[in-house]
Amino acid sequence: MLIFLSILGGFLILTFGAEALVRGASAIALRLGVTPLVIGLTIVAFGTSAPELAVSVKSAMAGSPGIALGNVIGSNIANIGLILGLTALIRPVGVQSQMVRRDIPLMIGASLLVWLLLLDGLLGLVDGLILSLLLLAYLVHSYYSAGADDTEEFEAGPRNPLLSILLIVIGIACLVGGGVLFVNGAVDLARAFDISEAVIGLTIIAIGTSMPELVTSMVAAMKGQSDIAIGNVVGSNLFNLLGILGITALVHPISAAGFSILDFGVMLALAVVLLPLAHRGYRIGRRDGMLLLLAYLGYMAWLVSHASA
Repeated sequence: MLIFLSILGGFLILTFGAEALVRGASAIALRLGVTPLVIGLTIVAFGTSAPELAVSVKSAMAGSPGIALGNVIGSNIANIGLILGLTALIRPVGVQSQMVRRDIPLMIGASLLVWLLLLDGLLGLVDGLILSLLLLAYLVHSYYSAGADDTEEFEAGPRNPLLSILLIVIGIACLVGGGVLFVNGAVDLARAFDISEAVIGLTIIAIGTSMPELVTSMVAAMKGQSDIAIGNVVGSNLFNLLGILGITALVHPISAAGFSILDFGVMLALAVVLLPLAHRGYRIGRRDGMLLLLAYLGYMAWLVSHASA
């Protein structure tokens, strides 16, 4: 009973946190003249990636750095296949040309870079430093290249800037707390059914820590804030690859033992497939969403059957 209460309570807290974060970030975007796309790629993406960071660093410090890698790979797959797929099914997601020209290719490049760095089976201190510096460079470039010519209409948050900042802080805190509560309940449930740690990392923990992205993107999509919805997914994937793996590798080396080439391949393939989908008509339609969701469910089915075997 406590397990289900933990899962339900975590989801409710995540929902509240996502609403607060979207409202606060939208208001900040309006006041600073920064486009919602950049806000989605930075503030919202960082906030919704906070549970992945907490879980990954905690796992590394506890001597289980492999969970960090499974968390990032699984979360990135879930962000595109599950989250963007479901979001597009609810409401087609508009895509700006900047996303197609810069951000999605950068996500593909970051996926390839992590794969190359892991060819020796380990992400070490130098690798972590490289990834962290690349994230810093991306954030600086995003800020200085931001323009105020975004024509997307989106709901304004509070007029008081301090209240907007408070909403962002409360939202991030709720996302972290709700994510941890959800993950703890999900992991306890998985262990109660004797599911392996590897499957837990790539599925239960990955989906649990991706719940903020799911709720935030769906809330943003229902409000008609497409830029925040897709910016959250792509930005979160970049944060996961560069920031979370980078910071975690600085804390403790990350081993690739126990992961197959298929896991990396699916993560890279979904990132690559997203580019032509986004470029065609500059929108992710319901058919595209269904395609991404079916790809994700197929991967999950393979994982479960492979683990059972």
